Amino acid sequence: MEAGEDFGPWLARQLKLADMTQTELAQAVEVTRAAVSAWITGRAAPRPETIERIAAALNTDLATVHTRTTDTQAGLPVGWYHRPGHADGGRELGNAAAFAFDADVSVLARETCQNSLDERLTENGQPVRVRYTLHELTGETLARFREAIQWDDLFPHYEAAAAQEQKVGRVIDAGLRDMYERDRLVLLRVDDYNAAGLTGDDYKDGRFAAVVRRQLDSHKSGTAAGGSYGLGKATLWATSRLGLVLMNSTLSEPHEGRTEHRLIGRLDLPWRQVHGKPWAGPAWLGRPDPDSPGAAVARSWWADEANVEALHLKRESGEPGTSFLIVGAHDVASLADDSPAPDADEGEDDDSIQRMHRRLVRAISKNFWAAMTGGGDQLPLLEASVRTLRNGEVVIAEERVDPTATQPSRTRALKAFLDGTTVERLTEAGQVAAVTVPLSLPARGNGRASQGEHRAVLLVTDAEDADEGKPNRVVAMRGNRMTVRDVAVPGLPLSVNPFQAVLLAGDAAGPRAPLAAEAEMFLRAAEPPEHNKWGQTEELTLTYSPSAYRRIAAFTRETNAAVKELVARPKKRPKAGGGRLAPKLTVGAGNKKKQRRLSAATLPVLEELDAQVLDGGAWQVIGEVRIPAGGHTWRLVPVAKFDVRSGPRPTVAWAELVGVDNCQVVGGVLRFGEARTATFRGVTDPTTHAVRTTLSGLVVELRAGEGESPS
Repeated sequence: MEAGEDFGPWLARQLKLADMTQTELAQAVEVTRAAVSAWITGRAAPRPETIERIAAALNTDLATVHTRTTDTQAGLPVGWYHRPGHADGGRELGNAAAFAFDADVSVLARETCQNSLDERLTENGQPVRVRYTLHELTGETLARFREAIQWDDLFPHYEAAAAQEQKVGRVIDAGLRDMYERDRLVLLRVDDYNAAGLTGDDYKDGRFAAVVRRQLDSHKSGTAAGGSYGLGKATLWATSRLGLVLMNSTLSEPHEGRTEHRLIGRLDLPWRQVHGKPWAGPAWLGRPDPDSPGAAVARSWWADEANVEALHLKRESGEPGTSFLIVGAHDVASLADDSPAPDADEGEDDDSIQRMHRRLVRAISKNFWAAMTGGGDQLPLLEASVRTLRNGEVVIAEERVDPTATQPSRTRALKAFLDGTTVERLTEAGQVAAVTVPLSLPARGNGRASQGEHRAVLLVTDAEDADEGKPNRVVAMRGNRMTVRDVAVPGLPLSVNPFQAVLLAGDAAGPRAPLAAEAEMFLRAAEPPEHNKWGQTEELTLTYSPSAYRRIAAFTRETNAAVKELVARPKKRPKAGGGRLAPKLTVGAGNKKKQRRLSAATLPVLEELDAQVLDGGAWQVIGEVRIPAGGHTWRLVPVAKFDVRSGPRPTVAWAELVGVDNCQVVGGVLRFGEARTATFRGVTDPTTHAVRTTLSGLVVELRAGEGESPS
């Protein structure tokens, strides 16, 4: 016997599928019933010539009996099983879990990538690979697919559901009209590789039953798991206008002696009445289970290559993971996306596959840039790509999501942390500063006891123009490195240079972070189903205490304070060797033309100067100017001079002079906006220093620009 499922269990299942008894098989292969029983219990094995007769009796080929990696095609065929209406007359007019999310491909990308991260196989250290395939079917290709999913059997149920005057009915009606009036159907397939797959029994506890059979069963293991409510999988069905998702899973651990091509389909419709019979809602595409009453319940089946191809579920390799095929995919949020798709034809539809492609890429990059970043000896946790087809032909080639293109500052920060190259303070462009932030963890249960203090890691670096999103924000995450919170830092001074901050909590803070697992559990309980913030939740209150959310508020305050400390410009203070800075405002010096009449109403005032000596001996000066009403019309020139006890002060040239906030530098002259304050930055040229920097002081004057005339 060749490798495969054990012969006894395999043969027992084939007899059930073929509705054949052990006695009938014994008669067909000319052996005793006791011999068949011995095969099934594993006490004996059939002879080679007997195996040929077994194959003939089961109406299959000899190789199928030898390898036992698939079921025979004899007996009960694959078909749809619809759950009968409830005996008490109860009705569900849709899957309530699906209403927790919008039919938005951005939400779908967030939830499915999170689920794949949670199911990543960690033993090999490799990332989980997630591929999204948009595939528009038309014409004959669409007709063949409808035949493969047994559309004629489904259509009466769709027709009855679409006629109902409620939300699910209207969505289904829109999906049917789109398919029949425009002769098109959009499939969206989500494949993951290096993931666990839908392991376990069809009905008992396990990944398969949690996804295919149950609601609100997250079946997540490990404290770093992103999901906890069991709602995320509902986005698959919510994204389908037809409520239909097909699945093909390659298992990381065998079930019934095999791992590849485990197929099942699930349909979520509202209660309906078809051919005079009431149906409860969900339906499954599978092989009738011979152990169920009347063999009426559909279970998963082991498909052959032809079936996998026909259902558009062919996987690129035998690597473990699952392919989810969303039938009739749509994106309600694309209506708000009015930017044109690259190389799109005029008149492109709002729900076009090109727009959906672009939104998928954007959502993955926004939510999982950190999971796709590696450094040191750590590979990324995630790789993701999107491709778009029409009838099997490429419309948009596969596009691997690159976090460095859309989040260069944040990826630089995380990579520096993983590489171990962070600094304590930001002194040069491109550096990444790191500090720890305390999170006081309450003990589980209703009380004030504490588990101790977790130290999260805060990273801060300069923002770049290429960053998607606004600067001066903190992005926070846990162990799976999915963005949970993205908020602005309040109360920043106007003189702060644009920055990006990343907060790594729980397992994301690294192996040396104290109480990382406890922090994961605490923060996970503080996330709502959308996993988009940390705050008071029912789970947090029930698991810890009604006041546990205050620990989150304190954690937020500590984080904001740490950010401000890192980005605050240094106050003026003496440098080693006597270096100092003296601010001074001089208007009109060196200008022989008639000067403006100075008054408190129009005179800009240099209120504050911060300075430091850079490597190489240059002074860096940051000046804040208060601009009274009317003062914005001034054109002023900053002039740097060495401070001396007597005689004229030597002038120092600027190597760099730029506007930071509410002003710009044009030809060395400051031009102000309408705001009440402005900030500029200057760096002196060390080659023009008459005295060593550490032994000198500096004076900065603001002079009226050349050509100023009375107002």
